[in-house]
Amino acid sequence: MRAIQQREFGGPEVLELVDLPIPEPSGGDEVLIRVARAGINFADTHKREDGYVQKQSLPLTPGSEVAGARADTGERVVALVEQGGYAEYALAPADRVFPIPDGLDDGAALALLIQGLTAWHLYRTCARIAPGDSVLVVSGAGGVGSLAVQLAKPMGAGRVVATASSDEKRELCLRLGADAATDGDPSDPELLRDRLLGANDGREYDVVLEMAGGPLFDVALRALADMGRMVVYGISSREQNEVRTGRLLKRSQSVIGFWLFHYLEQRRHLERPLAELFALAAAGEVTAVVGDTYALSDARRAQEDLVSRRTRGKLLLDPSR
Repeated sequence: MRAIQQREFGGPEVLELVDLPIPEPSGGDEVLIRVARAGINFADTHKREDGYVQKQSLPLTPGSEVAGARADTGERVVALVEQGGYAEYALAPADRVFPIPDGLDDGAALALLIQGLTAWHLYRTCARIAPGDSVLVVSGAGGVGSLAVQLAKPMGAGRVVATASSDEKRELCLRLGADAATDGDPSDPELLRDRLLGANDGREYDVVLEMAGGPLFDVALRALADMGRMVVYGISSREQNEVRTGRLLKRSQSVIGFWLFHYLEQRRHLERPLAELFALAAAGEVTAVVGDTYALSDARRAQEDLVSRRTRGKLLLDPSR
């Protein structure tokens, strides 16, 4: 089968198109999936450099989510895989395989898998969103952000503000349901804080969903209200931050880290949220924003485009090309 493999850690150039044997399931605990589309995630770029939360080993076939058909039954499914998604076939633990409802295409199902589950848990599990809470979504045109913007109001939020890096992306955030969208450029921290507060009618935020890190994290924390909750689910800038505990105590604020893969051990953390997300999609209340589909052979370019922020929505790989 055709697959992407890396034999060393580094930049996009380490991703190679190779021919590998089709993997074989070990008993009933694994399911072989014929991959129609593989999802691309920002975490893939960290894994490529061995800079991810979880250490990686070589050789590595990237990719943690796929959509396609079960090889044994032909049923259309989405699945979370340990690795190996950038390939024509992938193995998935049986308890991390979910049927795709009729009327939902592969790209939308993938957008609602890792990104959708992340957005759901950011609100429900971490931020514990309450009716009327104001919400700031950093990078609201991205894979997680575009779903977080849409889920905010159905989950009870009041005013919703998103940051995005271009006029086009800010317009997308508004179409998805944000009440306001503003430039998230942190090069002038005071100006950014003024923009963020101005977008929320001069008030600080009850909930901030943050995945950039670096200066933007610091500004967003300064825009957090008393008893506010900031949920950190990424560090796309690769700049980590430090938080003074005295500040948190003084304002009864919370900074909460979230990593989806801690929630994969129990199917209940996946099944209920996915059912809710699929139902919202079927009702037209949530639209999965699917971006470009790249040929498997263009995996390098796909990751380059993602890191350089030339993309929006969910990025996919087509293993047939």
